[in-house]
Parts: sequence; C-alpha cells; structure tokens
Amino acid sequence: MTRAPGLTLGVVGGGQLGRMLGEAAAPLGVEVVVSDPTPDAPAAPVVRDQVVGGFDDEATLRELGERADYLTFEIELADPDVLERVGRETETPVHPRPETLRTIQDKLVQKRRLRDAGVPVPAFRGVDSAGELREALDELGYPAMLKARQGGYDGRGNVPVHGPDDVEDAFAALDGPAMVEEFVDFERELAVMGCVGVDGRDTFPVTETIHEEEILREMVAPARAPAKVRERARGVAGDVLDVMTGRGVYGIELFETRDGQILLNEIAPRPHNSGHWTIEGCHTSQFEQHVRAVCGMPLGTTAQRAPTATANILGDVDGRQEASLAGLDAALRTDALAVHWYGKREVYRLRKMGHLTLSTDRERDALLGSVREVRDALTFE
Repeated sequence: MTRAPGLTLGVVGGGQLGRMLGEAAAPLGVEVVVSDPTPDAPAAPVVRDQVVGGFDDEATLRELGERADYLTFEIELADPDVLERVGRETETPVHPRPETLRTIQDKLVQKRRLRDAGVPVPAFRGVDSAGELREALDELGYPAMLKARQGGYDGRGNVPVHGPDDVEDAFAALDGPAMVEEFVDFERELAVMGCVGVDGRDTFPVTETIHEEEILREMVAPARAPAKVRERARGVAGDVLDVMTGRGVYGIELFETRDGQILLNEIAPRPHNSGHWTIEGCHTSQFEQHVRAVCGMPLGTTAQRAPTATANILGDVDGRQEASLAGLDAALRTDALAVHWYGKREVYRLRKMGHLTLSTDRERDALLGSVREVRDALTFE
C-alpha cells in the first residue's frame, strides 16, 4: 500500500531534471532531497533540501541514502558501485538498479548487451586506437560516428568521421576508448519514454526528436511517422525494457530508417529531454511517472491529452555570462504556451536553459512552427 505524505526520495543530481522531479513529487506528498556538487543547484529552490557533494562521493551519497526512503539518479555520472553499497548498507532501495547504470555508462557495453538480447542496433565496433578505428571503418565504411565509451552527452563525445583523412584527428579528439558506429541514413529520429513500476510497465506515445549540431532542438508528439512505424518503435522500446533492471522511467532514443525499420540509438535510465513535452501533453508526466515508479506507487496513465510540440531554449552567446532572457513577455502572451525555466544563472552557447511547450488540438506541423517562432524570438542579452 502506498504511503503518502511522508515519503522522501533522494535524487543524485540537482540539475533541471532534479528540479522537475521535485515539482512533480510535491503534489504526491513526496519530499525530494538532491545531491549535487554545485551549491544552490537548479533543483534547490523547489526541493526539500540539497546535500552538497560529488556525484560519486560516498559520504554524500550515504547522507542522501540515510535521509531517503528511496534513491534514484538524474545523471549517469553517479557511481554504480557506491550507489549499490550505500543502498545495501542504509537499506534504501535504489531504482533503476545500479547494475543498469553500470551497463548504460559504457556505450560499448550497452550496445553489446542490447544486441545480444535481440534489440536491433546499428553495426558497431569497439576501438582503442586510431589503427583499430581505421580497420573498423574498412569494414563499416564511411561516413561513421565515433563515440566516447563514457561521459558523452548532448553531442559531446561524438565525432563524425567522413573519410580516411579524418581518422587520426577524430580519435585524438576523444582521447580514450571509443566505439565507432555505422552512419544511419535515417528518415527521422524518434524517442520513447518507457516506464517500469511495481504494477507493470508502459510506454508514452512515440516522440519525434529534431536535432541540430547533435543537440536536441524540438520534439513533436505523436511523431509524424506512419502508425505502423510508431507501433514498431514501441515494440523495440518494450524489448529494451526487458534488458533493464529496476523501476523508473527510461529515455529510449531510436532511428527510423528510410525503409521504416527501427534501430536503437542510446538509452538514458532516467527522465529525458525528449519526454519534457509530457508535462503538459500527457495526463501523467514522465517526472511524476518516475517518482511513482521509484517510490513503489502505481503507475499513472500514459495517455496523451493533445498533440504537442516542444522547443528547447538554448544559450545563444559566444562566451559565459549571467543569464538574462529577453523576449519573454511575448512568449507569456501566447495562448496555450507553457514556459519552463531551469534556474541556471549562467548561460553559454547551446546550454539548455529551459523549454517551451504548446499542447492543443492543432495540426502538428502548425504546432511545431508556432513553438519555433516563439522560441526563436527569445535571446540572451
């Protein structure tokens, strides 16, 4: 039986995801305590408390575990070995399980595990030197994408390799163990937020994700793909959930190929930018669903309220400076538009500072055009 109010959820990471988890947890009667190395992190103003300390610092995570009924994470930099030990010694359940985090943190391990489970993935090879990269590309062909095995996100740690002349510089740019993946000539990129709870599992509607410079710019839901392709994507997402262990929400990024097939790109064992649209677009947001799942509550419905488009607000300045957003009044005057600000005090180029969501009964192309227009009128002074 669910106990609320009175539950405390400990979250490793106090960025924008921790902030939105705190916003979603409060109506359920769940208090959130986050840990983050940055004092007064973005989540701090909306959660019960923040423990200041590193993502992999055992003393920090132990304090978090001692104060919480359940532990989760909003960033993959958490140390799975420390989380496992702290969870065991404080008797605080950790979800998703540390073994899932251990698998996800290494892109090569992740891809091998999923391939072996029958999940469709692009062809890939592990490479530890420029020579191995050249040999792999003799087989995979050019162009290809070279990815750091650990630590990459938001396009960081990804280097395109267009031809043989790029091999040396590409490997040197990553400076460590890597994985090279065949180039996928996709029709569109898709994402599915999967969720696993005590009472089963479910998936949110398939989302179309639009990237530029490897950064997610906009999302449209449901995706502008044929119904059979969307159903195939949800099926692949279900196969991915079979491989994961532990409760929670999983961001599953996919490619739709030119012939309508689905290939897995990457997985995030947490709420993900591609699911932010669910806050206004679904009856249960990805953040509420994650809180429900981790805390052992029944899952909410994943049904969509209306067609939805979301645009990220990204830094448009060359250097680092104090964040001051201009043009917000026009956005706030736009009917049915929701503004989300992440509480970051400093802005730099392409940093995710917030997002806009438009959810209403309109054609998806028109929704996307409208939310882009509002977003493009915003700028950092």
